[in-house]
Amino acid sequence: MSRSAFTRSVPPSIVDCELTHLARERIDVARATEQHTAYEALLVELGCTVIRLPATPGLPDSVFVEDTAVVFDEVAVITRPGAASRRPETDTVAAALKDVRPLKYIHEPGTLDGGDVLRMGRMVRVGRSRRTNADGIAQLERILAAYGYEVRSVDVRGCLHLKSAATAAADATVLINPAWVDAAAFGLAERIEIDPAEPFAANALRIGDGLVYAAHFPRTHERLVARGLRVHTVAADELAKAEGGVTCCSLIVEDGATDRP
Repeated sequence: MSRSAFTRSVPPSIVDCELTHLARERIDVARATEQHTAYEALLVELGCTVIRLPATPGLPDSVFVEDTAVVFDEVAVITRPGAASRRPETDTVAAALKDVRPLKYIHEPGTLDGGDVLRMGRMVRVGRSRRTNADGIAQLERILAAYGYEVRSVDVRGCLHLKSAATAAADATVLINPAWVDAAAFGLAERIEIDPAEPFAANALRIGDGLVYAAHFPRTHERLVARGLRVHTVAADELAKAEGGVTCCSLIVEDGATDRP
């Protein structure tokens, strides 16, 4: 199956990004841009068609496109980010996705960041976080009920989003930091725990049968490889200073999957 990956360039204003759990450090914009370009190249290598969204230089967090929409086979849900400064990012994302999926929207007072939504088959887990509230989760549940998805909320602690704490490594395997999310939330899914020395290492982007993974987590990388997973590393430590991970920088759309009503 072919895939499109929607991305957006690193804005120079990223130095003023939102931060919740990290102390502010100097971000080298040129280096962040180089790493993002390498990330896009890896997506192409893995079979994705990269589609660049319009640049938004005045929106500091706009490279993290994952938070603006959640794309399923049947529908794309345009979010209402929990940080008010990020809400203008959604307009260009909606414009890009309207030709590939029917669109639904999260409305006030709901807030929802895409980084809090983890899909594994028909199971959808949504993190209750500082960016995603109960009303946003309830709206998403109502939208997805029409398509047969099981939506459950999950408490997250100590991190920005659910996908900071857990991501899908395979069909029924979750990569997880158990200090930040309860492993029981994922039912019978097999678990791969991160190395405790790498607390942010639970963020992996699944593309087909492979994983895109940040190179600065070598210990957890070894655990993934030991489970027989195909892991493709990319430098991502500069964007990590803005609380970004490899899932954050793209919206992956399975081409031709839409069953329009």
